[in-house]
Amino acid sequence: MDLVSVIIPYYKKKSSILYSVNSVLNQTYTNFEIIIIYDDEDKSDLDFICELKKKDNRISIIQNNKNFGAGKSRNIGIKNAKGDLIAFLDADDIWHKEKLKKQIKFMKLNNYDITHTSYKVINENRDPIKSRIARNFIHINDLLKSCDIGTSTVIIKKHLIDENIKFAHLVTKEDFVLWLKLLKNNYKIYALDEVLTFWTKSNSSLSSSTFQKIKDGFKVYYEYMNFNYIKSIYYLLCLSINFLLKNK
Repeated sequence: MDLVSVIIPYYKKKSSILYSVNSVLNQTYTNFEIIIIYDDEDKSDLDFICELKKKDNRISIIQNNKNFGAGKSRNIGIKNAKGDLIAFLDADDIWHKEKLKKQIKFMKLNNYDITHTSYKVINENRDPIKSRIARNFIHINDLLKSCDIGTSTVIIKKHLIDENIKFAHLVTKEDFVLWLKLLKNNYKIYALDEVLTFWTKSNSSLSSSTFQKIKDGFKVYYEYMNFNYIKSIYYLLCLSINFLLKNK
């Protein structure tokens, strides 16, 4: 069994991280390590996270010296990962118990380097809201107008991530940059259309800030994709419209 490194950034998710970590510990695929990146200058939750580490010797903790954000924290986790496969899980999301087993089998059978899965959107009470269906992304144009990949559903081979292809240092949309850069470098992202992750929609989360999403969305195209101003505005409008359509 290949070792899978599960990267979990932590910032003020004390009420939910136990469920997230347990959803990894309960996996039918058992050869994994969990790397929790403590990304909070406020150390009030640190003792709680250290107690969480005692649940299983496969859990390790990295403490950031300041709040870097989810993107940079994931990059730090990847650099410290021992596995050839990297899986991402946010501290308020949950995996189906066969997520790793089914997705890794899917990757091996098809010789895929990057995959994502369908997922169910849930509220903070873990009630289902809607489902997102995964699809293949072969060319960068397939993804440019809408970020349709759930970070907590992704498994990727570690060697694909380097100094040029990594999570962006943005408040939101940091994952969108990585998927676009992978596609830009001719890597393909394949879909397993099975709900194996439960993504939590939180009204208090950074991802719920419309202004921040617009600001970061523009940076995705203008700064990271090097599009000109007009082209960046065009794709930002497409991204915004598709976001509104998805969340009707």
